[in-house]
Amino acid sequence: MQNDIKNHDALMEQIEILSQNLGLPKKSERTILKLKNSNSPDMKTLNLVSGSWESTGPWFIVDEKNKIHTALPVEATIRLINSLKKIQEENFNLKLEKSIWQNVPIDFEDVWVVAMDEIRKMARESDNKHILNINIDKLLKKIKKEHPNLFIDMQKFLLQQQQT
Repeated sequence: MQNDIKNHDALMEQIEILSQNLGLPKKSERTILKLKNSNSPDMKTLNLVSGSWESTGPWFIVDEKNKIHTALPVEATIRLINSLKKIQEENFNLKLEKSIWQNVPIDFEDVWVVAMDEIRKMARESDNKHILNINIDKLLKKIKKEHPNLFIDMQKFLLQQQQT
């Protein structure tokens, strides 16, 4: 079956790298399939190159052009999507935190609460309920303009320092 795959060694090396990046442990647990054309334009066949049909995935599928594809069980796909959502949310929160600190808040928590209220308001007014792609700097400028008492006025502060 290995001879059915052109550039077998190069493809196996790519699959090895992908497996390591995905955190897949043993080579023996990897399922590699070859996708082949059939006589019907609506059908293709999968031939087992290595591994097992009972593998819980991912399956590595090599197509006719030697491109590598993966197939994941639904549960793994859902876990992956949920992990990506969590990472996106954490990234958003870090960007918001950084932007708040850059604007020199008097009380970080107060600014955070106002920012989160504004974000929820924007989400309610928007068709997109997952509003993690907002312009955080623009949001903080708006909050600073509407609630200047939440931030240290650096010009005023520096002026006071020069006078003392």
